[in-house]
Amino acid sequence: MTEEEVNRCQIQEWYPKFKSVSIRTLIHELPEYFVEYLLDDSGPFLLPASVSNDDALPNRIHNAFEEEDYQVSEGSGDEAEPSSPPSFPELELKIKESIESLGGAVFPKLNWSAPKDAAWISTSGTLRCTSFCEIALLLRSSDSLVHDLCHAYDSCNDKTLTRPPSFFLALRKWYPSLRPEMEFRCFVRGRCLVGISQREVTMCYPALSEKKNDIKVLIQELFDSNVRQEFESENYTFDVYVTKDERVKILDFNPWGAFTLPLLFAWEELQQNVGEEGDDVEFRIVESQCAVRPGLKTAVPYDYLDTKPGSGWDQFFRNADDELQRQTRSPEAGA
Repeated sequence: MTEEEVNRCQIQEWYPKFKSVSIRTLIHELPEYFVEYLLDDSGPFLLPASVSNDDALPNRIHNAFEEEDYQVSEGSGDEAEPSSPPSFPELELKIKESIESLGGAVFPKLNWSAPKDAAWISTSGTLRCTSFCEIALLLRSSDSLVHDLCHAYDSCNDKTLTRPPSFFLALRKWYPSLRPEMEFRCFVRGRCLVGISQREVTMCYPALSEKKNDIKVLIQELFDSNVRQEFESENYTFDVYVTKDERVKILDFNPWGAFTLPLLFAWEELQQNVGEEGDDVEFRIVESQCAVRPGLKTAVPYDYLDTKPGSGWDQFFRNADDELQRQTRSPEAGA
């Protein structure tokens, strides 16, 4: 993998060329001081002050009595000057205008990645955003975006860069009717389509089996007509969505290997398929509940998935077991 191949997969690079076969997107170059805000972990977690008075968590409940518990009494010795939230008025107003022009709701993405791992923190549990503050909350909470900000070129054979010259925020129109089972990852090796995988591998969708052949034909047609000669790399992946009226929309491009997930394939398998395309392209879907890949889902904090000794769940279970034993030994237990 080369830096040039990685750069081609940035959304601000590929979207203008494939705009007619993608979903509507508006792209903003981010000022460097906002990038520094995303990377800053030296102080408390602060969301930007909104010039539009928007709140990223409008449904939260403020309990005055609980808030009093966290106030430091005067003269306690632990006083500290409260940090002022940052403010990005120009960027906020530009983003607000873009959100309105895209129908009032968007999902955000940086050069390469979307903050999917932070969806749990939003009020809807999704990447749907209606304000700058909601976007900032997702970006600031995401660990996966650290890849874009600091590690995008780590797997390059010719690495000379530590980060791109500029970062961009892509606002993509939010479609509430999108069905996750109709999103697919396509693998291209030597400019040949060598594999297609169901993108959402944490669920089994039985109806996909009936549509499998038709979907493969539609994707192959898109590749032959719009992608093969237009995307400059020899080896890469691209994600697509198939609509109800059988249109295929390009969602993303990613480099071959490295941080890109092969999903239902292994990279070694795909490398052996070079030159085999058309009717021979292997199309894999989750055929049964036994074949799902729950480990690939990144919609909750890592501590929720990690159960090894010393993890959050391990400590939770230990505490619950101790409490159960305490209650069992309690005199009231035998009453």
